[in-house]
Parts: sequence; C-alpha cells; structure tokens
Amino acid sequence: MSFSINRRHLVQASSSVLMLGTLNSVTRRAWAASNELRVSVGGGEWGKANIEAYVKPFQAETGIKVNSITDDSTLAQLELMVTTKNVSLDVVNLGAPSVSIAGPKGQLEEIDYSIYKKEELEGIVDFAKEPFAVGALMYANVMVYNTEKFPAGKPRPTTWVDFWDISKFPGVRVLPSGQRGVEGPWEEALLADGVPMNAVYPMDVDRVFKSLDKIKPHIRKWWTVGSEIQQIMHDRTAYLVNAFDGRATQLINQGAPLEINRNQAKLRWDYWAIPKGSPNAANAQKFIEFATRADRQAAFAQLLNYGPTNRNAFKFIPEKVARSLASHPDYLAISLPANPKWYAEVGAGGLSNAERLRQRWNEWVLL
Repeated sequence: MSFSINRRHLVQASSSVLMLGTLNSVTRRAWAASNELRVSVGGGEWGKANIEAYVKPFQAETGIKVNSITDDSTLAQLELMVTTKNVSLDVVNLGAPSVSIAGPKGQLEEIDYSIYKKEELEGIVDFAKEPFAVGALMYANVMVYNTEKFPAGKPRPTTWVDFWDISKFPGVRVLPSGQRGVEGPWEEALLADGVPMNAVYPMDVDRVFKSLDKIKPHIRKWWTVGSEIQQIMHDRTAYLVNAFDGRATQLINQGAPLEINRNQAKLRWDYWAIPKGSPNAANAQKFIEFATRADRQAAFAQLLNYGPTNRNAFKFIPEKVARSLASHPDYLAISLPANPKWYAEVGAGGLSNAERLRQRWNEWVLL
C-alpha cells in the first residue's frame, strides 16, 4: 500500500511513477554524513513558509547548512530510499497515515525527545508526538455554509446531524469522495448517525455506509482535491459543504459569503520525520526539535493558515489569526482528531481499514 494523504498529497497515490522519477533525480549522487542537511520542505507557498519559518533561522542559530528540497515527501519515496539503502533526505514531511505505516515497518528513525525543553515538549498535543515523528502542523475538515442561504438570525446547521437533515436545512450539498480510502466522510457519517465523538473509533463500516445512503441522493458532487472544493465554494454552486478549513478561510478573507462551523471538525496533521539510515540523523533531530518550538510554529502559522501542533505557539499569534487556525484551544475541545493508526490496521483479509473503505466506496458510489 502506498499513500500519503494530507492537504497537499491527495492525488499522489496515483502518481507513483512520477514520484519515483523525482527520487531518481535526487539520488544520482550519494548523500554522505556532513554538517549539512537535506530537508524536504515542499513546493509553492508551503515550501516558502517552511524556509522562512524554519530553515533560515535554524541555519542562523546552529550554523548547520540546510539544503531545501522543494519536492513533497511521499511514502513510496521513503520506502525506496530505505530499502535500497540510498537515503538522500535527512528530514521528510509526511501525512499521519504514512507515518502510521512507515514507523512500524522500520522506515523511520526514532525521535530523540530527550533534546526537547520540558515546556516545549509538554506544549505539543499528545496525538502529534509519535515514537517516529513529531507533528508539524494541523488543519481540519469542517462544515462550511453560505451565509446568504443561512443568514444570521435564522437557523444554521451546527452538527453533522444537521448537515444530514434535508428538511430542516434544505440546500445543495457536497462532500469529499472516499475513493482513496482515508479522506472520505466516514467520521462525519457516523456523527450524523448519532455516534458520540469519543465512540467513532473503531469505525463501524457498515454503519458508515448506511448513513451515507441517507445523504447520497442530496449530494451534488463528491470532491476529490482541495482546489475543487475551493472552486465550488467560490462559485456558490453549493450551500453546505465539507471542506478544508484553510481553503474556506482564504475565500472568507477575500469577502466570500461563507462561515465555518468548527463544531465536530475532523482534525488532520502532518509530521516531521527522519528516514531510517539518514547519514545526518543527529542534525535532523536538531532540526525537528527547532521546527516544533512554539515561536517557530507561530511564525509559520502567520505565513500560512495552518495551525501549530505546539499549543504554546498561540502565545505568539495575534488573536485574529489564531481564531482562523484548526488547532486553536477552543476548537481542539470540540473537534475530532482523525485516527491514522486505525486506518493502517490490517484485518483478517489482509487489507488495511483504509483499503477496505476504498474498496467498499468504489462499489457503493456506482449503485
């Protein structure tokens, strides 16, 4: 199984040939131990924010040169590097599902938490501290409604039960597709069916699809990537959607008539990790510790609209910005953290839960 699902990686599971081609270009020369690091910072605005918030100040503080690699990290890339013992990256950024697979398979170095200051370590949310990775940022799937359709002073949907209630809250709806297994509206379907947040996992897959049966006739579109749902919200072709909070916030800041309901948001996060066999693992540990400090994550959050995993970061973030971030303390209390370990669990049939969901979805959506 090869997937790395997060806000940037939704389409990468089907592009492994391209990913491996990128890897080959990176590994043409061996990467040896030195006082340097190769860090996968990603491309576009995300990569630029990583460089400004983390790479440049880390170099200034430590004197360790960082070579910023502007390709996304993927599970397929990581596996190839480790199995061929040709590790060309010292630090990678992976989605939580990928870490749940790669860590137990021995593809990642253990994190040395002994080098973290007590205050910083205690500030990082528990679910973002794994033996083989540390949380880099958080985002969320949230309910977003059009304020022209649901104006202030009139009833507005506040739960997934409300989202499923067509008679009380009529209007065009869209939900994310489940075709890749881990990013479908599974948790939302259970919450809509009355399952309490603390009882969502382990998920009852039959109950998930029985709930989806009820909403299916009223869904205009099952979206697959962030740009697609952003366009739908921009064009006002749906009144009630499940979307990434960052995409919705961007449109709201541009004046779109939208509002985010943070209640029962589904939290997701990315990790910093070190490929097993990195020749510069000691310096990589230092980089990840630096990149998870409160002040550094606060700097990143003010460059891009993604929440810190270190709760102490909010001491350095203006309130207006803080209220737009998925990991704001008030939102954490009413949100559901996704459970990547459950998705990675393999059952009696040899399939992971993510693969079972993908298989079931591809059959169900054609009915």
